[in-house]
Amino acid sequence: MIETATLLFLGFIVIQRLSELVIAKRNTANLLAKGAYEVGASHYPVMVVMHSAWITCLLIFGYDEAVTFGWLAVFAVLQIFRVWILGSLGSPWTTRIIILEEPLVVRGPFKYLSHPNYMLVVAEIIVAPMVLGLVWVAVVFTGLNAVMLWVRIGMEHKALAPLRTA
Repeated sequence: MIETATLLFLGFIVIQRLSELVIAKRNTANLLAKGAYEVGASHYPVMVVMHSAWITCLLIFGYDEAVTFGWLAVFAVLQIFRVWILGSLGSPWTTRIIILEEPLVVRGPFKYLSHPNYMLVVAEIIVAPMVLGLVWVAVVFTGLNAVMLWVRIGMEHKALAPLRTA
């Protein structure tokens, strides 16, 4: 039997991710118009496919699973962290690696952590499937995401190095 809580949870994830893509596209265009440039564009389509596959797995294998409310509570806390991250970054936030030669953001969680958004995504890739009892989805996509972040963070660190020493 399909539960309302499950449909609401899955709908939230889909709407959230689609709205983030709209915001990211707008922010990317604004940053590029200010003279920013993109780094690591070649891996971006792979990342999009990976995240799309993760959501697809949640939808296909989770649509008829019951919500585990303990895990849902953890997911809700992560959403508070998400709002803090996005609010702290503001218009520089995007899903791509866009380099604008301005001082890096060092407020909010960025005051304490180098990559709070990546930490959030790691947690969400684990927690969202667990809300629906999909342990294998959490395991598989945690591994795939680890490889993606290894590539992505390496590129980002190299591109941002001159701004950290400035």
